[in-house]
Amino acid sequence: MKEKDRRNLRELWRQADASRRLHVGDEVHLRGLTEISNHCVRQCGYCGLRAGNSYIERYRMNKTEIMECAGECVRREYGTIVLQAGEDYGIKTPALSNLIQRIKAETPLAVTLSMGERPLADLSEWRNAGADRYLLRFETSDRHLYELIHPAYKGRKSDRIVTLRVLKSLGYEIGGGVMVGIPGQTYESLARDIEIFRELDLDMIGIGPYLPHPQTPLGRGEWKRNISEAEQAPNDEETTLKMFALSRIACPEANIPATTALATLNPQSGIEAGLMRGANVLMPDLTPQRFRNNYQIYPDRQAIHDSHDLSLRRRLENIDRRPGVGPGGRFDRLSEIIAL
Repeated sequence: MKEKDRRNLRELWRQADASRRLHVGDEVHLRGLTEISNHCVRQCGYCGLRAGNSYIERYRMNKTEIMECAGECVRREYGTIVLQAGEDYGIKTPALSNLIQRIKAETPLAVTLSMGERPLADLSEWRNAGADRYLLRFETSDRHLYELIHPAYKGRKSDRIVTLRVLKSLGYEIGGGVMVGIPGQTYESLARDIEIFRELDLDMIGIGPYLPHPQTPLGRGEWKRNISEAEQAPNDEETTLKMFALSRIACPEANIPATTALATLNPQSGIEAGLMRGANVLMPDLTPQRFRNNYQIYPDRQAIHDSHDLSLRRRLENIDRRPGVGPGGRFDRLSEIIAL
């Protein structure tokens, strides 16, 4: 993780890209990201959606607005819609179940949920309604650091790694992931994160640089963990790309997105850099503009867009990649291989 020799890094990039090509191919699967609510009950130390941030206008999309995004997803020939929100209990479980059932009945889309740490009954009901995947990043496997940045909600200790195992037992494809460069995060901790990816047999792995929101304790610099500068992992592009590459090699079949956070760090070529170092998924933002500016997990967020002039597809062509066809889930690929 500390490697700086350019020749060795080129070899790492080469091996990661070769593993990506062998195991998931040259298709880049496009997921239509729809941020359906920015309400959140949690007080995470870095996230702009935290309940204590009074500087954003809260919103919650209605069913008609969400179905319009699903329709746009179909028109753009994406295979998946991603419904994402803060941990918002204003999103009622039966209502989301009905929405999932409608999307599955009226479109060919796979449905991915990212709703935070909801109770088991909610997760089970949504799976029974037809949800295919669930994203729940654990951000760091360092337990002490995790508890610092994720305060307990109503006295309930959080353990997202346990929750991911529960989600897998319910039949979801599961997605986890981490931030890179959290204050107090060591290189050793990042290496352990990759071991956790493999132990959980994650179907999706989301990795992005740590980008704190200014209206948060971390963003205001209210605490710093006492580790040496030599131990502290940086939140830069190169370290993030090392995590992409090493995760691809360790988990060759996983879907790995080139994340919005990486694109924010490097708007010009962050997407391409991620795709050339192991990533095989992009999540263009379909959230209506009137809501998008208030979904500020971190500042100056550069959402990935797929404009009508097909610029995103041209960017893929420039690196010899092509848009994927169909849902593009890990289970889908395994079924195709078995059928052959």
